[in-house]
Amino acid sequence: MESGSLDAHLFREKQVLNWKTRYQIALGIARGLVYLHEKCRDCIIHCDIKPENILLDADFSPKVADFGLAKLVGRDFSRVLTTTRGSLGYLAPEWLSGVPVTAKADVFSYGMMLFELVYGNRNTKHCEDSSTFFPSLVVNVLMVGGDILSLVDSRLNREASVEEVTKICKVACWCIQDDQNSRPAMSTVERILEGVLDVSMPPIPRIVTLFVENMRDVAFFTNSPSNVSSLVQRNTSSGGDSLSKSSSS
Repeated sequence: MESGSLDAHLFREKQVLNWKTRYQIALGIARGLVYLHEKCRDCIIHCDIKPENILLDADFSPKVADFGLAKLVGRDFSRVLTTTRGSLGYLAPEWLSGVPVTAKADVFSYGMMLFELVYGNRNTKHCEDSSTFFPSLVVNVLMVGGDILSLVDSRLNREASVEEVTKICKVACWCIQDDQNSRPAMSTVERILEGVLDVSMPPIPRIVTLFVENMRDVAFFTNSPSNVSSLVQRNTSSGGDSLSKSSSS
């Protein structure tokens, strides 16, 4: 594709995408996932939604690419039992607990990618003596009504819509809820980004609490699946249902 992949613009020194373009990319990806999940003859779970798999044409319209890990789910079924697949940093918790997955696994990955679209960096940023988990910064700002534009990629010099940044951050938090039943369908996300539906304040995603409590255990964003499993097992065994509530969708 003429403009390459999304990760090159977010994480490497390629053309910096302005906020309007980023918002349209977020909406375009949502529309693509609605087609895969709801409009194809069989539901298609992509299983590896991440910036590297979003290609951009000359007008920066996004195309969902790389279906090597995708799963077909007949319309008579809502979930499928399969081996863990996808990329660390975007994997929904259910992949790691061995339960059958649904299209909501793609919703989780999409939410993690939304954070990076805002931030212009990987969600976990390592410094010499510390690590920053960007979704936790988003939650802190949303909860206290802080400066939402402080979250936006610094290369944009705060040139972004407060309303749209707030909307995307709320949607991202809904998408990464630990309970897949609390995540919105992609058709709901599409209508929110189009301005047809409003989005309420999300509950604190349990993964944010997990990483705040285990900042040394940022293995979720490395290539160590065993550490990921231990983190998720500790999280699921510790309770914490009070942090989740069902989406109205």
